[in-house]
Amino acid sequence: MAQRSRAAGGRPAPGPRPAAPRGDLAARRARLRTVVEPVVQDAGYDLEDLTISRAGRRFVVRVVVDRDGGLDLDAVADVSRAVSAALDAVEESGDELVAGEYQLEVSSPGVDRPLTLPRHWRRNIGRLVKVGPITGRVVGVDDAGVMLDVAGERTAIAHDELGPGRVQVEFSRADEVADDELAEFADEDDEDDEDDEDGVEDEER
Repeated sequence: MAQRSRAAGGRPAPGPRPAAPRGDLAARRARLRTVVEPVVQDAGYDLEDLTISRAGRRFVVRVVVDRDGGLDLDAVADVSRAVSAALDAVEESGDELVAGEYQLEVSSPGVDRPLTLPRHWRRNIGRLVKVGPITGRVVGVDDAGVMLDVAGERTAIAHDELGPGRVQVEFSRADEVADDELAEFADEDDEDDEDDEDGVEDEER
Protein backbone atom coordinates (compact mmCIF):
# COMPACT_ATOMS: atom_id res chain seq x y z
CA MET A 1 0.00 0.00 0.00
CA ALA A 2 1.33 3.41 -0.95
CA GLN A 3 0.53 6.41 1.22
CA ARG A 4 0.85 10.10 0.54
CA SER A 5 -0.08 12.96 2.84
CA ARG A 6 -0.94 16.52 1.91
CA ALA A 7 -1.39 19.39 4.34
CA ALA A 8 -3.45 22.37 3.30
CA GLY A 9 -0.89 25.06 2.56
CA GLY A 10 -1.15 28.39 4.33
CA ARG A 11 -3.93 27.33 6.66
CA PRO A 12 -3.61 27.35 10.44
CA ALA A 13 -3.77 23.90 11.95
CA PRO A 14 -7.32 23.59 13.26
CA GLY A 15 -8.37 21.67 16.29
CA PRO A 16 -10.44 18.49 16.10
CA ARG A 17 -13.40 18.87 13.78
CA PRO A 18 -16.76 17.16 14.02
CA ALA A 19 -17.31 14.27 11.65
CA ALA A 20 -18.43 15.38 8.21
CA PRO A 21 -22.07 14.63 7.39
CA ARG A 22 -22.61 11.44 5.40
CA GLY A 23 -24.10 13.35 2.50
CA ASP A 24 -21.04 15.60 2.38
CA LEU A 25 -18.68 12.62 2.26
CA ALA A 26 -20.77 10.97 -0.45
CA ALA A 27 -20.58 14.12 -2.57
CA ARG A 28 -16.80 14.38 -2.05
CA ARG A 29 -16.40 10.71 -2.97
CA ALA A 30 -18.37 11.19 -6.20
CA ARG A 31 -16.26 14.22 -7.18
CA LEU A 32 -13.03 12.42 -6.33
CA ARG A 33 -14.06 9.46 -8.47
CA THR A 34 -14.55 11.67 -11.54
CA VAL A 35 -10.89 12.72 -11.18
CA VAL A 36 -9.32 9.46 -10.04
CA GLU A 37 -11.02 6.88 -12.25
CA PRO A 38 -9.80 8.23 -15.63
CA VAL A 39 -6.23 8.43 -14.28
CA VAL A 40 -6.36 4.83 -13.06
CA GLN A 41 -7.85 3.59 -16.34
CA ASP A 42 -5.30 5.50 -18.44
CA ALA A 43 -2.55 3.77 -16.45
CA GLY A 44 -4.04 0.38 -17.39
CA TYR A 45 -5.78 -0.49 -14.12
CA ASP A 46 -9.32 -0.89 -12.82
CA LEU A 47 -10.62 1.28 -10.00
CA GLU A 48 -12.18 -1.25 -7.66
CA ASP A 49 -13.12 1.10 -4.84
CA LEU A 50 -12.71 4.66 -3.61
CA THR A 51 -13.65 5.83 -0.14
CA ILE A 52 -13.17 8.98 1.89
CA SER A 53 -13.43 9.13 5.66
CA ARG A 54 -12.53 11.43 8.51
CA ALA A 55 -9.59 10.53 10.78
CA GLY A 56 -9.20 13.22 13.44
CA ARG A 57 -8.69 16.56 11.71
CA ARG A 58 -7.76 15.09 8.35
CA PHE A 59 -9.44 13.04 5.68
CA VAL A 60 -8.25 9.65 4.46
CA VAL A 61 -8.79 8.93 0.76
CA ARG A 62 -8.47 5.21 0.02
CA VAL A 63 -8.12 4.03 -3.56
CA VAL A 64 -8.19 0.31 -4.44
CA VAL A 65 -6.93 -0.70 -7.88
CA ASP A 66 -6.30 -3.97 -9.67
CA ARG A 67 -5.41 -5.46 -13.07
CA ASP A 68 -4.95 -8.84 -14.72
CA GLY A 69 -1.84 -10.45 -13.32
CA GLY A 70 -2.04 -8.52 -10.06
CA LEU A 71 0.07 -5.64 -8.79
CA ASP A 72 3.44 -5.34 -7.16
CA LEU A 73 4.67 -2.53 -4.91
CA ASP A 74 6.21 -0.63 -7.81
CA ALA A 75 2.91 -0.63 -9.70
CA VAL A 76 1.01 0.58 -6.65
CA ALA A 77 3.55 3.36 -6.14
CA ASP A 78 3.22 4.41 -9.80
CA VAL A 79 -0.57 4.62 -9.52
CA SER A 80 -0.27 6.54 -6.26
CA ARG A 81 1.98 9.15 -7.87
CA ALA A 82 -0.35 9.52 -10.86
CA VAL A 83 -3.44 9.92 -8.68
CA SER A 84 -1.65 12.34 -6.37
CA ALA A 85 -0.54 14.50 -9.31
CA ALA A 86 -4.09 14.56 -10.70
CA LEU A 87 -5.56 15.65 -7.36
CA ASP A 88 -2.90 18.35 -7.01
CA ALA A 89 -3.62 19.66 -10.51
CA VAL A 90 -7.34 19.96 -9.80
CA GLU A 91 -6.79 21.75 -6.49
CA GLU A 92 -4.19 24.09 -8.00
CA SER A 93 -6.86 25.15 -10.47
CA GLY A 94 -8.95 26.35 -7.53
CA ASP A 95 -11.31 23.37 -7.19
CA GLU A 96 -10.83 22.06 -3.64
CA LEU A 97 -11.82 18.41 -3.74
CA VAL A 98 -11.08 17.44 -0.15
CA ALA A 99 -11.08 20.76 1.74
CA GLY A 100 -8.26 20.43 4.23
CA GLU A 101 -5.52 17.99 5.09
CA TYR A 102 -5.79 14.50 3.69
CA GLN A 103 -3.88 11.27 3.39
CA LEU A 104 -3.98 9.28 0.14
CA GLU A 105 -3.72 5.50 0.41
CA VAL A 106 -3.49 3.35 -2.72
CA SER A 107 -3.60 -0.43 -2.47
CA SER A 108 -4.59 -3.61 -4.29
CA PRO A 109 -7.64 -5.63 -3.22
CA GLY A 110 -7.21 -7.96 -0.27
CA VAL A 111 -8.33 -11.59 -0.32
CA ASP A 112 -11.35 -10.63 1.77
CA ARG A 113 -12.78 -8.36 -0.94
CA PRO A 114 -15.90 -9.99 -2.45
CA LEU A 115 -15.89 -11.20 -6.05
CA THR A 116 -18.77 -9.38 -7.70
CA LEU A 117 -17.73 -8.75 -11.32
CA PRO A 118 -16.61 -11.13 -14.10
CA ARG A 119 -13.08 -9.69 -13.96
CA HIS A 120 -12.88 -10.50 -10.24
CA TRP A 121 -13.62 -14.15 -10.96
CA ARG A 122 -11.24 -14.24 -13.93
CA ARG A 123 -8.41 -12.93 -11.78
CA ASN A 124 -8.97 -15.72 -9.27
CA ILE A 125 -8.87 -18.73 -11.58
CA GLY A 126 -7.28 -21.59 -9.67
CA ARG A 127 -8.37 -20.35 -6.26
CA LEU A 128 -10.81 -21.94 -3.88
CA VAL A 129 -13.88 -19.73 -3.39
CA LYS A 130 -17.17 -19.82 -1.53
CA VAL A 131 -20.32 -18.44 -3.14
CA GLY A 132 -23.56 -19.02 -1.28
CA PRO A 133 -23.62 -22.62 -0.03
CA ILE A 134 -21.11 -23.75 -2.66
CA THR A 135 -17.36 -24.03 -2.15
CA GLY A 136 -15.28 -24.88 -5.18
CA ARG A 137 -12.22 -24.04 -7.20
CA VAL A 138 -12.53 -21.56 -10.08
CA VAL A 139 -11.43 -23.44 -13.20
CA GLY A 140 -12.87 -21.22 -15.91
CA VAL A 141 -14.55 -17.88 -16.55
CA ASP A 142 -16.18 -16.55 -19.71
CA ASP A 143 -18.87 -14.07 -20.73
CA ALA A 144 -21.58 -16.54 -19.72
CA GLY A 145 -20.45 -17.37 -16.22
CA VAL A 146 -18.05 -19.21 -13.95
CA MET A 147 -17.01 -22.86 -13.93
CA LEU A 148 -16.31 -24.28 -10.48
CA ASP A 149 -14.75 -27.60 -9.56
CA VAL A 150 -16.84 -28.77 -6.61
CA ALA A 151 -15.51 -31.96 -5.02
CA GLY A 152 -14.24 -33.17 -8.39
CA GLU A 153 -17.38 -32.27 -10.34
CA ARG A 154 -17.60 -29.21 -12.57
CA THR A 155 -20.50 -26.84 -11.98
CA ALA A 156 -21.30 -23.92 -14.28
CA ILE A 157 -22.98 -20.86 -12.75
CA ALA A 158 -24.18 -17.91 -14.83
CA HIS A 159 -22.93 -14.47 -13.82
CA ASP A 160 -26.45 -13.21 -13.10
CA GLU A 161 -27.00 -16.16 -10.74
CA LEU A 162 -23.79 -15.62 -8.78
CA GLY A 163 -23.81 -13.88 -5.47
CA PRO A 164 -20.66 -12.29 -4.02
CA GLY A 165 -17.87 -14.84 -3.90
CA ARG A 166 -15.18 -15.04 -1.23
CA VAL A 167 -11.68 -16.39 -1.72
CA GLN A 168 -10.90 -19.10 0.83
CA VAL A 169 -7.51 -19.19 2.52
CA GLU A 170 -5.80 -22.54 1.93
CA PHE A 171 -3.17 -23.11 4.59
CA SER A 172 -1.76 -26.22 2.92
CA ARG A 173 -1.08 -24.23 -0.25
CA ALA A 174 0.42 -21.40 1.77
CA ASP A 175 2.79 -23.91 3.38
CA GLU A 176 3.78 -25.25 -0.04
CA VAL A 177 4.52 -21.73 -1.29
CA ALA A 178 6.50 -20.97 1.86
CA ASP A 179 8.56 -24.17 1.42
CA ASP A 180 9.26 -23.28 -2.22
CA GLU A 181 10.34 -19.77 -1.24
CA LEU A 182 12.62 -21.12 1.48
CA ALA A 183 14.23 -23.56 -0.95
CA GLU A 184 14.75 -20.77 -3.49
CA PHE A 185 16.21 -18.53 -0.77
CA ALA A 186 18.61 -21.30 0.27
CA ASP A 187 19.80 -21.69 -3.33
CA GLU A 188 20.34 -17.93 -3.62
CA ASP A 189 22.15 -17.90 -0.29
CA ASP A 190 24.54 -20.62 -1.50
CA GLU A 191 25.27 -18.59 -4.63
CA ASP A 192 25.88 -15.49 -2.49
CA ASP A 193 28.34 -17.46 -0.34
CA GLU A 194 30.26 -18.48 -3.45
CA ASP A 195 30.33 -14.88 -4.64
CA ASP A 196 31.50 -13.70 -1.22
CA GLU A 197 34.34 -16.23 -1.25
CA ASP A 198 35.45 -15.06 -4.65
CA GLY A 199 35.29 -11.47 -3.46
CA VAL A 200 37.51 -12.22 -0.48
CA GLU A 201 40.02 -14.01 -2.67
CA ASP A 202 40.16 -11.10 -5.06
CA GLU A 203 40.80 -8.64 -2.21
CA GLU A 204 43.58 -10.74 -0.76
CA ARG A 205 45.46 -11.06 -4.03
